[in-house]
This record gives sequence, C-alpha cells and structure tokens, in this order.
Amino acid sequence: MKTADLCDQFLEQLQVCKLSLNSYGGKKEFSGPIATVEVFEDNVLVREALETVPKGSVLVVDGKGSRNCALLGDRLAQIACERELAGVIINGCIRDSAEIAMMPLGVMAVGTCPVKSKKEGKGKRDVVLEFGEVRWTPGSYVYADSDGIVISELPL
Repeated sequence: MKTADLCDQFLEQLQVCKLSLNSYGGKKEFSGPIATVEVFEDNVLVREALETVPKGSVLVVDGKGSRNCALLGDRLAQIACERELAGVIINGCIRDSAEIAMMPLGVMAVGTCPVKSKKEGKGKRDVVLEFGEVRWTPGSYVYADSDGIVISELPL
C-alpha cells in the first residue's frame, strides 16, 4: 500500500519519518515488522541481525547518520535477499550501490560511501531507536516507498 494512501486513511495512527533517505534497492516499495540495530561505524551487529531476524522483517539501522563508512554492502544485502527480508533502512551509508540496485530488496539510506566499516561488534540490538523525528520500535510496522516512510504500531 502506498504511503500517501496510508497517510490519507490513517494519519492519526502514523509517525512520518522526516529524515530524507535515498532508495537504493531493487524494490522501491516495501513494508514489514521492524527489527532494530544501533551501531556507529561498525556493521558486525548488522550482519548478525540480517542472519537472524524473521523473514519479511525490515531491519532498521541507526548508524547515527555517519558518512565515514558503509554499514551495508552487496554481501550483506545478499544475505537479506536469501533470508527474504523485506528491506533495510539505514541512518547511515551503504556501498556497492549498483549491485544492490539489482537485488529484490528494499534499501533506504542517507547516502553511499566506498569505505568499509569497523568489525568490533559494538552496538545494541532490539532497542527503540530515535531518528527522523520518529521512534522505531521493534515489532511496529514500517511502510516505505518513493514518497517516504511511515510507521504504525499495528499492521495496516
């Protein structure tokens, strides 16, 4: 369902993300239950989450908006595709954008950066995140398309 239509019907029940994110994946519209990761320039927990969250999930990664390195590349995106995740939303950067554009996965991020991240395993999983003037609560539902991103506590 389009985010514009959801806003027309359910605006009172929705949070609308105010952070402008670019779409990089082959799927331009995606939705699903939220799983979360909070990291800074380290993608070990991103990989761990991609390998374990349920099929159909949207992994939301708060990378604190860093443009110093990428938190997702083609290898991690391939894991998400193989596990049939709906998408990945990153407050940070990705790399291998040309390859990711060909994958059946929704990917939204602040931008791109060719530099790989650290591998220290620092961060948190399954926590409430706050960026884009919204709260990303694990288990809530996110809907994303070319018009924006909206969050609902319940599936719509």
